[in-house]
Amino acid sequence: MEVLKPKDVSELLNITVRTLQQWDRDGKLKASRTPTTNRRYYTSDQINEYLGRKNRISSKTVIYARVSSNSQKPDLESQIEFLKTYANAKGYIVDEIISEIGSGLNYNRKKWNGLLKQIEEKRIARVIVSHKDRFIRFGYDWYAEYVKRQGCEVEVVNNEATSPQEEMVQDLISIVHCFSCRIYGLRKYKKTIAEDKEL
Repeated sequence: MEVLKPKDVSELLNITVRTLQQWDRDGKLKASRTPTTNRRYYTSDQINEYLGRKNRISSKTVIYARVSSNSQKPDLESQIEFLKTYANAKGYIVDEIISEIGSGLNYNRKKWNGLLKQIEEKRIARVIVSHKDRFIRFGYDWYAEYVKRQGCEVEVVNNEATSPQEEMVQDLISIVHCFSCRIYGLRKYKKTIAEDKEL
């Protein structure tokens, strides 16, 4: 069960916070109150009950950790431990830890695609990553917005220590190598055509 602020609930229900407050006063959707500050709050179970089973909101929290190569396995373990400590400090209950070895430029990562599928099925409410590039190297903002529309949030801790600079250098070298191979291939193809014409 997850505790939700009025702002979170208003976004989930696509209404204003003012409307939500009115619903509380009218008894349509009663809010609970914190004992010390008397602030409104709701629970995921309560909202699930209001919406019905069909539109069930997941409260599942997932840690996602990634490194690019097998030589970085120690970094992967420290990344996971850091994220577990962070989640504990925030009061999150971690339901699943997903870790994998693969380039952030690879959009066919098996576990990452499995994570996206769970998000699309609305089985995950929160994904915690140490840095944006752990989730995806390029196009993070697009994916974060897409995930948000599925009712899930990617929470980025921004721990620079878990995102080695040399890894980005390796990815950039891979891009340069890929394009240089294509250019070389085109030159070779062009040369072959020229030789054929001479014959």
